[in-house]
Amino acid sequence: MSRAQISALVSGVGGFGAVVAATASSEWKVTTRASSVITATWVYQGLWMNCAGNALGSFHGRQPFIIFKVEGYIQACRGLMIAAVSLGFFGSIFALFGMKCTKVGGSDKAKAKIACLAGIVFILSGLCSMTGCSLYANKITTEFFDPLFVEQKYELGAALFIGWAGASLCIIGGVIFCFSISDNNKAPRMGYTYNGATSIMSSRTKYHGGEDFKTTNPSKQFDKNAYV
Repeated sequence: MSRAQISALVSGVGGFGAVVAATASSEWKVTTRASSVITATWVYQGLWMNCAGNALGSFHGRQPFIIFKVEGYIQACRGLMIAAVSLGFFGSIFALFGMKCTKVGGSDKAKAKIACLAGIVFILSGLCSMTGCSLYANKITTEFFDPLFVEQKYELGAALFIGWAGASLCIIGGVIFCFSISDNNKAPRMGYTYNGATSIMSSRTKYHGGEDFKTTNPSKQFDKNAYV
């Protein structure tokens, strides 16, 4: 298992956890202290629950039961964050199957394709989370800097920053996973060729002039008179 796959898995799964935490959090926006009449009391609002707290440490949460009467941008953010969580879950499963250290997934080539698929899913999850958090933050900043907006103004909550961080980690992990398929294609492949059995005639050495060197019996090089 390469270090690239380990870092990609840590980034993707960590980003998925951050996206889940941001989706479930109720601190998407908080009341600004500048416009609050009672500075010791503040309000937290999220995608699913609205909470109020004070300086004494008491908090009270209220979950809206009428889903279809919430504002349109909140419904859009809910859909985007749910899609991000779902994609991040499947991306984590595909990433585990695409790791080289696991026994499931088939050959290394098949694992590389699964890892690339996990990277694409992680990137889509990060884009959904990034879009949802940015849409919500744009609404908050538009109301905050609008001089004609006389209602309660809010500031960016901690959940938005957690969502942005999780989206960035998912995208980074997804990009690393996508490069794993190119690394697998660049791996050297050992090729073995069969040249057949080497004959005795082909193993003879040659002189510089190209004539074959034949080993002869030294006793046949002399005549009978040589022994007289």
